[in-house]
Amino acid sequence: MDINYELYKVFYYVAVSLSFSEASKKLYISQSAVSQSIKVLEKKLNQTLFIRSTKKVQLTPEGEILLRHVEPAVNLLRRGETQILESNTLRGGQLRIGASDTICRYFLVPYLNRFHKQYPGIHIKVTNQTSIKCVDLLESDTVDLIFTNYPNSRLGHGFHIQPIKDFYDCFIANRNYYQELEHRSLSFKDLLEYPILMLDRNSTTSEFVHALFQQHQLELVPEIELSSNDLLLDLANIGLGIAFVPDFCMSQSCKDLFRIQLKTELPARQLAIAYKEHIPVSNAAKQFIGYF
Repeated sequence: MDINYELYKVFYYVAVSLSFSEASKKLYISQSAVSQSIKVLEKKLNQTLFIRSTKKVQLTPEGEILLRHVEPAVNLLRRGETQILESNTLRGGQLRIGASDTICRYFLVPYLNRFHKQYPGIHIKVTNQTSIKCVDLLESDTVDLIFTNYPNSRLGHGFHIQPIKDFYDCFIANRNYYQELEHRSLSFKDLLEYPILMLDRNSTTSEFVHALFQQHQLELVPEIELSSNDLLLDLANIGLGIAFVPDFCMSQSCKDLFRIQLKTELPARQLAIAYKEHIPVSNAAKQFIGYF
């Protein structure tokens, strides 16, 4: 089907902003031109792509399907343009990274600082998502590379995975509330007698710890599930339960928190860099990957 790319470009801007006026501003064309382009595209595809009302614009199911295909294509074209314009220089361009807030805060900041000082002309964009959702960013070409906990069930074929650091998870509690546990060794079954605080199901950490308990024929039912390791540390610190967190996010400020000794040693996990195998990474991304 012969459809002008510009029509898809207009569709993309309307779809991500859900506003004809916002799309017209970003495309530097009139709102009527945006509306006309959408009408032409809908006629060519014989589908209604947007539900229009006086208050808001919504994607139809067909529009949502089209966006899932158009968004990666637009991002891929942008990426190609950027790499060609950058050529072999590192005086400009963009470095786009996806990572969880925990990985950003407790691991990436020194490397981002180093890169920014070395290449001040390169714009650094960091998008925070869970390690699992970061794969979506990579698949849609919203980012050049991601930093993820590994194993990650979403990373399959088509991705280059480079492990960069081993780490261990730990169960932690506040000695002021769980003093009797500080010098005991607990089994996984023993842990179920206490309130467990952990990351929510949409995380590699949750996948990992649930699998550990299932290997021992035990069902883990957390007392609290959150999206932030920092919040887990805060809640453990006030005695709400035993938190499950990566060891690298423990800090000196956690002086009242102690690690629960386990009868079964937890296996190591890894921090890893992942990027698409068959798409060349930008020069900026290559330099950043080189730090590791």
